[in-house]
Amino acid sequence: MKKIWNYILPAVCLVAIAFSVAAFNKATAATSSASPVAAVGQPVDLTYAADKALPSVVHIKFVQNSKVQTVEVQSDPFSDFFSDPFGGFFGRGNGGTQKRQVQTPKRQGTGSGVIISADGYIVTNNHVVSGADELIVTLNDNKEFSARVIGADKTTDLALIKIEGKQLPAITIANSDDLKVGEWVLAVGNPLGLNNTVTAGIVSAKARSLGANGVESFIQTDAAINQGNSGGALVNVRGELVGINAMLYSQTGSYSGYGFAIPTAIMNKVVADLKQYGTVQRAVIGIQGGDVKNFVDAQKEDGKEVDFGTMEGIYIDKVIDDGAAADADLKKGDVIVAIDGQNVTRMAELQEILAQKRPGDKVSLTYMRDKKKHTVNITLKNEQGTTKVVKNADLDILGGNFREISKEKMSQLNISYGLEVIKVNKGKLAEAGISRGFIIQKINDESIKTIDDLQKVVKEASTSKEPVLYIQGLYPTGRKAYFAIPLQD
Repeated sequence: MKKIWNYILPAVCLVAIAFSVAAFNKATAATSSASPVAAVGQPVDLTYAADKALPSVVHIKFVQNSKVQTVEVQSDPFSDFFSDPFGGFFGRGNGGTQKRQVQTPKRQGTGSGVIISADGYIVTNNHVVSGADELIVTLNDNKEFSARVIGADKTTDLALIKIEGKQLPAITIANSDDLKVGEWVLAVGNPLGLNNTVTAGIVSAKARSLGANGVESFIQTDAAINQGNSGGALVNVRGELVGINAMLYSQTGSYSGYGFAIPTAIMNKVVADLKQYGTVQRAVIGIQGGDVKNFVDAQKEDGKEVDFGTMEGIYIDKVIDDGAAADADLKKGDVIVAIDGQNVTRMAELQEILAQKRPGDKVSLTYMRDKKKHTVNITLKNEQGTTKVVKNADLDILGGNFREISKEKMSQLNISYGLEVIKVNKGKLAEAGISRGFIIQKINDESIKTIDDLQKVVKEASTSKEPVLYIQGLYPTGRKAYFAIPLQD
């Protein structure tokens, strides 16, 4: 019997192994059909991700038309003398300035974008579309569309544009918070004029800050990107969008190791706000500070020893009056270590969490003071210190009509630029006492030469911490005047 069992046992084991292998193969087949993720330690097939993502990534052509601008140039006394025998003696030469009209050249550039909805909404970078007079979008199948800008946010370097199309190949959006360092990703875009380009790499780091934008928490990757990749897709191995490629780190201007993408966790909130409000509803705690490690290192260089009981978190250097932090009695020297139970080790992580919030949202904030942890509930505010919705103001709020001043008036008033108020209706101008004929030269220390300049400064001021227009100008008599116009009631 023992001999028989010695023969039977290996056979039984072989059958069991065979069934196990069959079951493993079946499970593997089921897994691979549902997802291209490879087993641990095995190579990853990236063709699935490329097939899924490529149709959703578009080429964007930026066009800025030629314009006539009046500029001041330094006079050359010798050239003036030869063109005008009296020029060198009557104020146009001898190191003075002249007013000249110049024709700016037509500018063109290219970038990338990602279709996020079948009805034509496309996400790209703000720097891809900023200042464009015309945007031409080319799909993966070479169909062309004109695009309009729905909204843009310089602080996160994101923009939302739209084309008129139906049943467009929208990409699937994943949660970038689920990305892990070391995970494979693809960068899809149009670098260096090479359309429909795919490069591969891994996630090298998360929550990187480079100091290029106001709000940053980049995904760092070694997937090669170059000029033209801006606004393109960073996707995972399932072809799902996890980030918008924004910039590269290079000392040469071309790829030399790392690219940086804006995570979808930030993108989703920006897109929702631009659609609903036309501007991003930015929530702030109301502090100034930085990574606690950087602060401790700086103190060491000055020969000072500092011990907060932690080397991770955000050191508070200043608490803003009337902000959320002031309401919660936070103080200079406190160190923020968590929000809603989620640890924050550096400023970029804090910015990413706040970028997903709106003014009025309540969060639980954990901080260190005297090496002890404290937790408070705070209500986030906007940069203006309220929980109200902030909207972009346009020129209608001023209640006036404007035009660039003529050459004759420039010469008469001895000025080189300005915007003339040619009509005053009901609005902020009338309330401030500005009348027809007034010439606006500066607002909030910005020179106002065109109506575009005026529109830009009004828009920026309306969403700033201090929504006021400080206007400098003069009347046709040459009398100078100054006005302060609040944009909110």
